Amino acid sequence: MDRMPPWADALLVPLISLVLAAILSALVIIGIGEDPVAAVTLMVKGALGSTYGWGYTLYYATNFIFTGLAVAVAFHARMFNIGGEGQAMLGGLGVALVCLYLPLPHWTLALVAATLGAAIFGAAWACVPAVLQARRGSHIVITTIMFNFIAAALLNYMLVNLLRPKGAMDPATAKFPAATNLPTLHDMLTPIGLNFSKAAPANVTLVIALLACLAVWLLIWRTRLGYEIRAFGHSETAARYAGISPTRITVVAMLISGGLAGLMALNTTMGEAERLVLNSVEGAGFIGIAVALMGRSHPLGVLMAAVLFGFLYQGGAELALWTNIPRELIVVIQALVILFTGALDNMVRMPLERLFLSRRRKEG
Repeated sequence: MDRMPPWADALLVPLISLVLAAILSALVIIGIGEDPVAAVTLMVKGALGSTYGWGYTLYYATNFIFTGLAVAVAFHARMFNIGGEGQAMLGGLGVALVCLYLPLPHWTLALVAATLGAAIFGAAWACVPAVLQARRGSHIVITTIMFNFIAAALLNYMLVNLLRPKGAMDPATAKFPAATNLPTLHDMLTPIGLNFSKAAPANVTLVIALLACLAVWLLIWRTRLGYEIRAFGHSETAARYAGISPTRITVVAMLISGGLAGLMALNTTMGEAERLVLNSVEGAGFIGIAVALMGRSHPLGVLMAAVLFGFLYQGGAELALWTNIPRELIVVIQALVILFTGALDNMVRMPLERLFLSRRRKEG
């Protein structure tokens, strides 16, 4: 066996990658004349030092859980779904149509209906690239990333020409009815005696995201469909020999992936803005790729990576607000984390594999 233990692959490789990204980020901060220790302290305090900071960290993490799970499911079927951005946009359209046009008397019913709407619209947007991949051999990366631009254009048309209230100037829908407004963590925790910031946008969608992690774990590792997805991802030839239809698995995996990406809109559209706005996704679909890579396409890893990126988003906002570190540098720091945990993964993995292999040879 020439591979490292599973625990090292799951924990040690991402941890070393994060340390390398942190060191390089510190050097960049020093290069612009700022104190990296003070910057990290401010990030930790701003993102984790209060319930207000935690509320924003968990709000961002909720978005990244959905998009990370979406990418992870596609990864297991050996597909690279770059279309989470567009699928989340269309998920938002599904949420808006449910909240605006269905007479729902309570947020629980609205949440169930909006969950179905978001998942169906997100899955529908992933369906065409899936069919093109399965039946025509079109590359899923190209089709899904192109569909992001089509989704943006379609959503812009819908908001400007069909859903915008009369007399309004901004491309957005009207506010959703009060009965559809989701409870925040403040609303959920106050009755049990826990004081959580009322201003923080984290809401009940976080619970839906955690349930989605559990559902994906059960699907991939405890169901026949999950076994077929993993078998197809490991070897299409072997899957065919076992009687698994590549066309069916490609389409089904992408539908699940698109549905998960669409669910992100519950958090941004229904939970925070309480209306559909044009730029509600804000790159979360692409961050989901890094989250899935860093989390090794496992729901628990995706959850931990999503919280990390939520911390980077909220902590970065605090840095940009209270220091002379420009907002663009925060994006650079986030990019370094993505670079080391994703694109340069083998730079850490290969030396570790050689180290573990040499130890086995000595012990043998």
